[in-house]
Amino acid sequence: MAPYSLACRALENEARALLTRLALVKPFALHETMVPAASLPIPAQAAIESYLAAGRRRLARMVRNFIRWIRSAEAQRTSPSEAQRKFIFLRLRFNTVLTQFDIFSIVTTQRSENEIGVWLSGLDVASADALSLPGGYYKVPPVVCYLDRGHGAAIRRARTRLPGGGENPVAVVRIPRERMVGSGIASSLVHEVGHQAAALLNLVQSVRPLLQGMQASPGPHQVAWRLWERWISEILADFWSVAKVGVGSTMGLMGVVSLPRVFVFRVDTEDPHPSPWIRVLLSCAMGSALYPDPQWETLARLWESFYPPKDLNPETLRIFGALKETMPAFVNLLISHRPAQLKGASLLDALRVQERQPARLRALFQSWQVSPGAMRATPPALAFAAIGQARADGTITPEHESALVGRLLRDWALRSSLDASMACAARWVPPVAATPVLH
Repeated sequence: MAPYSLACRALENEARALLTRLALVKPFALHETMVPAASLPIPAQAAIESYLAAGRRRLARMVRNFIRWIRSAEAQRTSPSEAQRKFIFLRLRFNTVLTQFDIFSIVTTQRSENEIGVWLSGLDVASADALSLPGGYYKVPPVVCYLDRGHGAAIRRARTRLPGGGENPVAVVRIPRERMVGSGIASSLVHEVGHQAAALLNLVQSVRPLLQGMQASPGPHQVAWRLWERWISEILADFWSVAKVGVGSTMGLMGVVSLPRVFVFRVDTEDPHPSPWIRVLLSCAMGSALYPDPQWETLARLWESFYPPKDLNPETLRIFGALKETMPAFVNLLISHRPAQLKGASLLDALRVQERQPARLRALFQSWQVSPGAMRATPPALAFAAIGQARADGTITPEHESALVGRLLRDWALRSSLDASMACAARWVPPVAATPVLH
């Protein structure tokens, strides 16, 4: 057999092997076991399955086209190296599809874990609620959550590019396992959701020119406004978290960034995250502007007692001083900002912060003691805010808080599952029986 024919046959076998492997990639609905309450939200599951099915079909067509080509007379006239190049491109595309499958496989596989799966479903519900904004300013994309090792949470936003190409059909939020279920879960979850909200409202792009304008005049504050601009993406996510879950957001943030002093006081102009020391103080300042209460000053003093700004080099002290001096103007710029997507409303108006004032949260939590059923009827983000306020006030223990959050996650998951089942049942049309043929 000539080497040339041998090359074609080898590549054809490799391509057919790809088709065999592709046939093993089944829809998640066929190979993931989970109780109904742990299942993905129906819109999310439909979007994921539809996206991956379309990718599999495109890839299968590409492989079959390659097989037809490798059997053609044109391939017989092509050098082995060129045929190999075409196959390598095909295999890279194949690996991309598997990578995208694995991204969503992590999300669905954990739904089969005892208790964890139901909690994750509850977090899906809480995420969607935290992302919602009354007024119809944007369409909320499906959100799904999963757990991972590591210190930080993260989000792969909906409508962003997936590895290898294609638009992500859902928002995927990663939560550290050590925060399930504890006081920091709401803070981390809603911060990541805030990144999605900022993208839907085009906040980074609309706020950045304002911050650049503040840098126009040279002076001691110029470096501060430059840093606010550098950190704006993470700051907007923190802002959303404080706006949605109140003081619980700041307390959760304090837990996340409580690190050795060298890291807490580090100012890195290449890092999109603010310096942890100033980040907590900014969270307190945002909270005070949204929800005036002495608790924010108390938290700020507590943070500074943990990390007193002493023995720092003069340049770092100068930067922190400029940041603190510009902080009130910066916070006012955020809450009064009117992005085009809000149709004339400011962020303060759109977020309806009156519903989460500390006095109202305290009253809400107290009402649950009299009527526990009312707690289950409370929207998830508001419930997280009330629990966070109770934690800040010392009216709930960490043990009680953890048990309460776990119970709420199960309730939200169960309610979501039952609501979805009832909606499907309401739309179900029984098949029409065939008319029997009489002989």
